[in-house]
Amino acid sequence: MPMLRSLMLDAVPSIQQMAAVAVGRLADHSHSLAEAVVKEDILPQLVRSLATQNRFYKKAAAFVLRAVAKHSPELSGAVVDCGGVDALVLCLEEFDPEVKEAAAWALGCIARHNASLSHSVLEAGAAPLLVLCLLEPDMALKRIAASTLSDICKHTPELAQTVVDTGAIAHLSQMILSRDVKLKRQVFSALSQISKHSVGLAELVVEAEVFPAAFVSLKDPDEYVRKNVATLMREVAKQTPELSQLIVNCGGLSKVIDYLGESRGQLRLPGIMMLGYVAAHGEGLAMAVILCKGVPQLALCLSEEPEQHMKAAAVWSIGQIGHHTPEHAKAVATAGLLPKLLQLYTDASSSEDLQAKSKKALKSILQKCTYVPALEPLLYDAPSNILKHVVCQFSKVLPHDSKARRLFVTSGGLKKVQEIDAEPGSALQEYINAINSCFPEEIVRYYSPGYSEVLLQRLESYQPA
Repeated sequence: MPMLRSLMLDAVPSIQQMAAVAVGRLADHSHSLAEAVVKEDILPQLVRSLATQNRFYKKAAAFVLRAVAKHSPELSGAVVDCGGVDALVLCLEEFDPEVKEAAAWALGCIARHNASLSHSVLEAGAAPLLVLCLLEPDMALKRIAASTLSDICKHTPELAQTVVDTGAIAHLSQMILSRDVKLKRQVFSALSQISKHSVGLAELVVEAEVFPAAFVSLKDPDEYVRKNVATLMREVAKQTPELSQLIVNCGGLSKVIDYLGESRGQLRLPGIMMLGYVAAHGEGLAMAVILCKGVPQLALCLSEEPEQHMKAAAVWSIGQIGHHTPEHAKAVATAGLLPKLLQLYTDASSSEDLQAKSKKALKSILQKCTYVPALEPLLYDAPSNILKHVVCQFSKVLPHDSKARRLFVTSGGLKKVQEIDAEPGSALQEYINAINSCFPEEIVRYYSPGYSEVLLQRLESYQPA
């Protein structure tokens, strides 16, 4: 490393440049080598010479700064402390697009670590210059500029607002139909990172007429483009019922449901969550998800995805759809999801998060469910804390439905209820009493445990005339 440092001070520019490239490659290779570059005090020397050197050296120097900064916040901090950010921002004003690209890339590597480092990048005046880079004809420069803006925006609403104030949304939104796949990835990522922070920022993205134009890219051959579009839709939809309704009105729901059918694994996650956010806003929007066949698609995701966090997301979304009214609960119940939710809740191999979400979804749906054929199987399998809600629903439905009462007896439901061991005075016992009061006393007695022995005793003591 000391030898390379001395070569960077050589009188021949090409030797200086090659020495910088060598240092960059070493730093790029590992965290420990990047630390060695910092300890060798190479960065201040590099930054000082940036102002006077040619474009080839500037490109090599930006590479070194990027190679060091990418490894950790601490190493990025070392780049900031030696004046590296100011030097990189000056490089953004260069005429040569390759120098700008190298500088923008290095700034992105610094900004991605945390909000404080991103703030240092913005304080140096990078945002307007990065937005100008979006207007350059060079495609590689456009991609890196969009990526760096995304890395800056992701941390806080304030950072995102600073970027938005430079006019970034208008320029990003004009590129969503670009033919360049890598550019589209970064553009949708940046718009997502802006939208996620607040209602105001999401509204600004929507006002740029991103929808419904973005929906076309849900069919893009590139999986990352598709995922980033779904993520953008999720971030907008979660903000308010009005923004969710706008996506629904544009035909976005059916597009996302088709996307879920065509995707697998992690790519499905933003789409699954987007349906949940839309449904959470109100019963009208939840019904829109049901009418677009969202429930069967979520059921498929739940059965096909092996990852616990994917199942947890699907369970959460199902809960958001089914908890509004009896009609919503019936849509979930008829898809056969109640036993599945119960199984995930009681399965010892389920993660804590999956168990908690399954329990919450199951309870919230059961509290609205009045569809007897779906409730009955749960009488036999549910643990007591869930059984209470199942019995409660029967106590609400049976008094008003003679057909359901008959079915409840013939299917063995009434017999099962008599076998439940409830504490006297508990809510569960009250629900059982309410159910029993819906039937003639002799029928309740007939299905009570031990009644056959009582009849046999009466038979034994009976004396025929």
